[in-house]
Amino acid sequence: MNPSEPLHHGACLCQGVRFTIRGPLAPIQICHCAQCRRAQGSAFAANLPVDVDRLQFQAGQDLLRRFESSPGKRRVFCGVCGSPVFSERDSLPGVVRIRAGLLDEPVAAAPAFHMHVASRCSWWPLQDDLPQHPQGYVPPGAA
Repeated sequence: MNPSEPLHHGACLCQGVRFTIRGPLAPIQICHCAQCRRAQGSAFAANLPVDVDRLQFQAGQDLLRRFESSPGKRRVFCGVCGSPVFSERDSLPGVVRIRAGLLDEPVAAAPAFHMHVASRCSWWPLQDDLPQHPQGYVPPGAA
């Protein structure tokens, strides 16, 4: 580990699952799809893509439980307090999407865009200037 790289700490609600992320954080992705809304119990999920080689669990890896919410996608949560911790996809090996709300403040990342806004909930108005993608995020140059 490079000592000059930032180290970000996070934990679930009960503090049973604790982790660090090494290096700079990617921008936060705000997802409004129905699955994320239901899994979070909120208007959206704030996801932070992280390469698994930069993620280290200090405690509670044995507490993690997985639920396959759709073929090839698993939502991972603390089996004690139920906090959503991350999601993983077979189509994105080596990357997880940490739930940004688990990170200790201050968080050195900001939201970059909204995705799946076509399925967002009616009671949460979007009042920022971030890009809005009707479906999933389309990387620059891919569309």
